[in-house]
Amino acid sequence: MLFRSPREADHEPTDEVAAALCERFPGSVAAASHGQVVVHVERAVLADVARFLRDDQRFTMCVDVTAVDHLRTAVRTLPAAVAPERFEVVVNFLSHPSNRRIRVVTQVPASEPTVPSLTAVYPGTDFPEREAFDLLGITFEGHPDLARILMPDDWIGHPLRKDTPAARVPVTFKGSPSPR
Repeated sequence: MLFRSPREADHEPTDEVAAALCERFPGSVAAASHGQVVVHVERAVLADVARFLRDDQRFTMCVDVTAVDHLRTAVRTLPAAVAPERFEVVVNFLSHPSNRRIRVVTQVPASEPTVPSLTAVYPGTDFPEREAFDLLGITFEGHPDLARILMPDDWIGHPLRKDTPAARVPVTFKGSPSPR
């Protein structure tokens, strides 16, 4: 796997919210991606970052929480100061008062795929966190009901992990004499 450092990450953050995050949470790195501010944070402080964005920066909404498995990614663009891991948890925030967005990314190792839950800060993250848990196996510590949301309870594994071999799963449709 190749890693490249984006040019934007080689400079001090020009966005005041990104600069405030980097100052408040040492080890955070700001960058830009496709015209959007991105801040890479340590996974242990993810919930604290969300609380800071909500309370101090007026980011009223957490738009999405998702995860990515980079096991088979050939080329990744990361700031030089960010150590790549197999998984990333990506959280998008929106500030209605200032009409702006910010993306927060944290690297998650395969050996310990856990991050703090954001449900205490943004209750609307309940289902996106459950989806990331169900499909990729990322555990959100402190989540009130971290259970499968899309896959059957007896499903073994996590279907969006890149180490799961592609296979045909027989599905029986209503009224069908046999699985297709």
